[in-house]
Amino acid sequence: MSHTELDDVLGKGWRKPPFVKNAMLRWALIVGFVAYLIAAFLTIEVDWGRVYEGLDRGWAFVLAFTSPDFISRWSDIWSGLLESIVMTVAASVVGILISIPIGLGAARNIAPLPIYVICRGIVAISRALQEIIVAILLVAIFGFGPLAGFLTLSFATIGFLSKLLAEDIEAMDKVQAEAIKASGARWMQWINYGVQPQVMPRLVGLSMYRIDINFRESAILGLVGAGGIGATLNTAFDRYEYDTAAAILILIIGIVMALEYLSGIIRARVQ
Repeated sequence: MSHTELDDVLGKGWRKPPFVKNAMLRWALIVGFVAYLIAAFLTIEVDWGRVYEGLDRGWAFVLAFTSPDFISRWSDIWSGLLESIVMTVAASVVGILISIPIGLGAARNIAPLPIYVICRGIVAISRALQEIIVAILLVAIFGFGPLAGFLTLSFATIGFLSKLLAEDIEAMDKVQAEAIKASGARWMQWINYGVQPQVMPRLVGLSMYRIDINFRESAILGLVGAGGIGATLNTAFDRYEYDTAAAILILIIGIVMALEYLSGIIRARVQ
């Protein structure tokens, strides 16, 4: 029976049930998505010979984790690792200290509109620029070395922490803050006793998380000459010294796990 005949039987007001329309739309989206994936895959140029050669190198790299070499390049590994740790700690401290006033200024419920707009602009600029792009720019300005990495990580920390701190302040309990203000407290006293107790646990947790991120980012920034263990790791890969590269990655993983454990302990005590 055609739709016209069915309309005559059921009346002109007959329409397809909603579940039929939803099912058709769902299948149309699925078919369209699969077609897009196939078309996108066909546009990728793959050198299968190069892939076959890379499989042997990849397997050699995986096997290197069974016998990592910490000895041959230990002086380079230690200097790069120490540089990454110093960069991480220094950039995190500076970034956190700068993030606190910017986060306060970026919270609409406690900052005047002009300050709010300026601070939000700083946060937006910091979050818009990815770390590796900032690192390349700073390396071009200041040259190779940890200074570019330190500035890059500090800049990234400001955008990350300021935004989340401002959102926490905007979502805080207004009753406690208003009670402190109603008692005649000055602005700084209001921040210390009405705002700070509510956001401090979250701030500590975010700060520890950012230290973790900064250490991992320091390994990436070294690939573009911004100092840290990444430069040593890149050299090991260029020389096909996979056992040394495996040793460096094991150290990075161990330090990240230690930071995660330390972060959990600190957050539990603060809360």
